[in-house]
Amino acid sequence: MKVVFFGTPEFAVPTLDRLASSAHEVVLVVSRPDKAVGRKQTVMAPPVVTVALEMGLDVMQPPNLKGEEVAARLAESRAD
Repeated sequence: MKVVFFGTPEFAVPTLDRLASSAHEVVLVVSRPDKAVGRKQTVMAPPVVTVALEMGLDVMQPPNLKGEEVAARLAESRAD
């Protein structure tokens, strides 16, 4: 089954890992955009994005889920 995974925080990483190592195919990972953290306001990717990129998965980080671009990308993914 082709799936799209939605997640951002650290606690979502084990779920993505388990899903990616299963019989399912993760065709797209959707997460929040990178944001500045800490005193120096260093821009950092969310934990799910970091792991997804390490796995070689396709990642999308839209500012919100509304709009035709997001809908088109989800349709392009041809997920089940």
